[in-house]
Amino acid sequence: MMVKVDHLSYNFGSYWALKDISFSLDKGEFLFLTGHSGAGKTTLLRLLYGALPVKRGRVQVAGMQLNRLKKRHVPMLRRKVGVVFQDFKILPKRTVFDNVAMALEVRGMPRTHLERRVRAIVRAMGLESKSYSQCERLSGGEQQRVAIARSMVANPELILADEPTGNLDFDLTMHLMDIFKQFNTYGTTVIMATHSREVLDCVPEARILHLEDGRIVTEGADDEDIPYGEEFA
Repeated sequence: MMVKVDHLSYNFGSYWALKDISFSLDKGEFLFLTGHSGAGKTTLLRLLYGALPVKRGRVQVAGMQLNRLKKRHVPMLRRKVGVVFQDFKILPKRTVFDNVAMALEVRGMPRTHLERRVRAIVRAMGLESKSYSQCERLSGGEQQRVAIARSMVANPELILADEPTGNLDFDLTMHLMDIFKQFNTYGTTVIMATHSREVLDCVPEARILHLEDGRIVTEGADDEDIPYGEEFA
């Protein structure tokens, strides 16, 4: 079991962003999260990453109980999980290579292996010509690809992606979805929030959780009964 969530609720003051969420995910599964803005998708992803504390309910990720997770153990969790959030969190003054390499440097990877791995993922993202450009000089779509490369470079057990193709054109979206699917084929579990029908169609075998007002209202494989597009954009 890669992810197990039992009766998870989360509030920001008087506002309950998640209400009694329960689901489980086996290693190697691909899961889409859909729903209107404010439905709880981003909050759920941040809880799974340990960026928010589990206050009510139980959450297990990659064998670690997050409701009992001590602060000193959070880095251990994050070595198992790659993340792509909408704010990217890249270092603007550092180069593309440096931003991607940081995910391997914290693991102490030998420099030769690190350079080979970074070059390969940067090339796969179509950023080879920008490897030594400062990230502040990149477009928003290019910065997004840097964040995706950083999430994948260490071959994590789990990738959490919040609208990872939101600023990209159709061709680049399809290319990056092929990369996500390739990682998934090799055993990486993927949880991706999206509002794009095109993205959902890329992985027809994926499971889908549709959230409304902090609750799971539909769960299953992709079918026409699950809302998408402008209905939950």
